[in-house]
Order: sequence, then structure tokens, then C-alpha cells
Amino acid sequence: MVQHRFLGNSGLKVSEITLGNWVTHGSQVDDEAAIATVHAALDAGITTFDTADVYANTKAEAVLGRALAGQRRESLEIFTKVFFPTGPKGPNDAGLSRKHIFESINGSLRRLGTDYIELYQAHRYDNETPLEETMQAFADVVRQGKALYIGVSEWTAEQLRDGHELARQLGFQLISNQPQYSMLWRVIEDRVIPMSEELGISQIVWSPMAQGVLSGKYLPGQPLPTGSRANDTKNGAAELIQGFLRDDVLEAVQRLRPIAEEAGLTMPQLAIAWVLQNPNVASALVGASRPEQLAETVKASGVTLDSGTLVAIDTALGGAVYADPEATYTASPARRPS
Repeated sequence: MVQHRFLGNSGLKVSEITLGNWVTHGSQVDDEAAIATVHAALDAGITTFDTADVYANTKAEAVLGRALAGQRRESLEIFTKVFFPTGPKGPNDAGLSRKHIFESINGSLRRLGTDYIELYQAHRYDNETPLEETMQAFADVVRQGKALYIGVSEWTAEQLRDGHELARQLGFQLISNQPQYSMLWRVIEDRVIPMSEELGISQIVWSPMAQGVLSGKYLPGQPLPTGSRANDTKNGAAELIQGFLRDDVLEAVQRLRPIAEEAGLTMPQLAIAWVLQNPNVASALVGASRPEQLAETVKASGVTLDSGTLVAIDTALGGAVYADPEATYTASPARRPS
């Protein structure tokens, strides 16, 4: 069964594997398959579910709400996010203004079919709204009981520091950050993780398999697999994966195969177990379009990789690893998207 970890400097425990529904629910798979996948996650011991209002333009939240209907609410940790435009995408339908935060949380709760969520996350940093306004709105969301905790996604070390200090002054906790992190994408290691450790903030990492590249199914010099994420132009996944599809990267990934076999793991299990070796990582976000995909994925929970395996991974990947901390400063747009 999936193990649990504390999220940041809080008493909230989350499952080491979180089921996310970015490119699946309400878009890539039909609702019946999505609901069956959520139920398979519950059967495997996953209690933590992550979504966002922008996923499939609010449909993903609605599907997750239907999938969790009838479950014991106290046994779940439901996360969602606010920032990107939804609805008709009017001038106030995006960002982290007080207006958008309150309209978004109310819509999310309605679609999810719940009175509250465990974690409400700023999906990016809003450079056009004063941070004081954003954090005051989050404080009020917490005081109204609509969210128990506040997190962020893809904030820089400095933004985390400033947000954490304002949260402390306003009497609530900023307990998590949701960045991209994998064997191939390590940009948070230099500044974000040290700052987070100092502040008591955990990482909930997305794309631990580098958009599926670390599964080993993409082969150098070969056509892209039919139906793969690299061919999915609807949700932006194909764009995100492009940087990992160079032959030198794919060749390096294939060198991980014997390492995984030696450790008694599949390639996806090795990738997820690797991010969970970092003590600042509370949970790895995974997606699934079919229930059976989770059966193997969840076996990465509780795995300890010895030092020899970790060194072998670094040696195999070599120059394919991207770790420039400056990349954390380009994750949030200069202006609100529309």
C-alpha cells in the first residue's frame, strides 16, 4: 500500500503518490474510465488527489468530484489550484486578484462537490497583483473554512520566502510548492529546495517521469509511439515534452534500463522512487488514463534506492540532466495569460 508523509511544517499527511488529472479527466479519456482510475487509486491506498480549475476548462474538477462522490470525505486530501484563465476568459478570469481567487474557490468547491479542500494552490506567481492582496485573500479563504492549507506552484526561492513571511503575519501556513522535478529536470535543487527546507515547505512534484520519457518508451531515432503524450496537441503536453526528445537524452534514458532491472524496478518505478528519495519531496504527482497503469506505479512508494544506485543513475544520465536554477525564474509569466 502507498505510504504517507507530512506536508511541509504541518500536521497534514498526504500519500507519497498523488493522482493528478491534468491531461486525462474531461479531455483525454472518457468519464467512465476516469472514474474507474480514481477508484483504482483509492484501492491502492492513494488518498491524495490533485486537480486545477484550468484543467479541461473546469471539466477535470467536475469529473474528479463525481469520482469521489460517496467516499468518506475525512479520508481524502483534495487539492486544486487557481491562476490560469477559465470560462470566457474575461479581464478578471485569471491571476491571483482577490476577485478571481474568491470566484475560483467557490466554483471549484461546487464542481468538486465538497465544502472544503485540503490544499488551495497558487498555480503560478501573479506579477500583476500585489502579493499582499493575494496572501490576504488566501488568509480569508482559510478563515472561511474553504481551504485548510495554502500552497503554490512553480514559485522561485525568493517568492516562497516573501509569501511565507506574509502568510505568517496573516496567521496561516504556506506549506507546499508544486514544481516540475525529475531525474532529467533538477532546476529546483540549487535554490528552491534549500529555501523550502528552511521555511518548512514541501514539494509536491509534477512530471516525475519527465512527461513519460523516463518510462523508456521513447527510443532514439524511432518514430513517436502512437497515442503517446508527445502526440497530444490538445493540452500542451506535446510542447512540454519536446526538450526531452533529443536523441542524446533518449540514449541516456536507455542506459537506466539495466539500473532499474538491478534494483528490481520498472523504469517508471525507478523514476518515481528517485524523486521520493529527496526528503523535501512529500509526494510525486502521477497521471493515469487506465486503472491498470496505477498497479505498477504505486509500487514505487516506500522504495529506498541505495547510494550505489543513485550514483549509477547520475553517471548514466550525465549531460542529459538540466539543472540551471535560472529556469525557475521563467516558470511564471510576466503578465496574466488570457
